[in-house]
Amino acid sequence: MAKSVLRIIIGSTRPGRIGPPIAEWIAERAREHGGFDVQVTDLAELDLPLLDEPNHPRLRQYTKQHTRDWSALVDASDAFVFVTPEYNYGFNAALKNAIDYLFLEWQHKAAGIVSYGGVAAGTRATQMLKQVLTALKVMPVPEAVNIPFVSQHLDEDKRFKSTELIDASATAMLDEVQRWTESLAALREK
Repeated sequence: MAKSVLRIIIGSTRPGRIGPPIAEWIAERAREHGGFDVQVTDLAELDLPLLDEPNHPRLRQYTKQHTRDWSALVDASDAFVFVTPEYNYGFNAALKNAIDYLFLEWQHKAAGIVSYGGVAAGTRATQMLKQVLTALKVMPVPEAVNIPFVSQHLDEDKRFKSTELIDASATAMLDEVQRWTESLAALREK
């Protein structure tokens, strides 16, 4: 039986961002977990313009190739891990824009969230993101990875250095994403 596709989405697109090393870390943790075929998508590389489709996404009548490409990636995914910074007490506009491009492609899939920031560790971004995801029939698992004072976890080469506690939270989140992904499989097949 093929493994479920877990798509890790790097939500930040800002120059100087630190999402990519965090995504590399969680991707490696997910590969070690063994329950998924892990794929990473960087929204900065995807480079979606501000939503430019004339039709509502529920119709899937896409007119732009970038939307069709994004649709195919999300459609081929069984679960997600969103790697998101916290900007001004919420998640960032590039991630919201990418989510809003699609509708049906998101449904009946599980999601984990890895957030990072200062003292609040991105928890406010996580809570806002969960509201949006549930409206799209995505099951955001309660277990999450919240990284406080994220700059203290970067070495001189800007590589992310985890801790035992952060690793444990990643394992708990991935376990739960796998459970929900398996449980939602019947709904995705319909």
